[in-house]
Amino acid sequence: MKQTHGSRGFTLIEILVVIGLIAILAAIVLIAINPGRQFAQARNMQREANVNTILNAIGQNIAENKGVFNCTVSLGASTSTIGTDGANLGPCLVPTYIASGIPLDPSGGTTVNTGYTISTSTSGRIMVCAPNHAETAISGSVGYCLIR
Repeated sequence: MKQTHGSRGFTLIEILVVIGLIAILAAIVLIAINPGRQFAQARNMQREANVNTILNAIGQNIAENKGVFNCTVSLGASTSTIGTDGANLGPCLVPTYIASGIPLDPSGGTTVNTGYTISTSTSGRIMVCAPNHAETAISGSVGYCLIR
């Protein structure tokens, strides 16, 4: 007498093999996407845009004042942090040149220290830097500076 089973389910080994394959594929996808690196790149893009915004506002101030930066803050050759503890550019640039306030570094800038620095060369060119641009999640990344 033969007994035939109508439908069989999966064996435990088959289920474990499928789960193992799914885990390996998920690990490969996670490594390829690398969310830490993606977030670091997004923060760096924001920093580059913020530095550009600050320099554009300073350039507009200089253009409207016949080549002179019209501000109570004196920009010397030494590097100053941008914020109320350093070079307080807010009263000079907001809201005329920057509508919503001096941009802050995405990894924790405050109005006291925005996370950006400013200095002037001997030839009068202004340099704004984002020192936090050197992210540990991105190998070989360095601080970002823009000069105009």
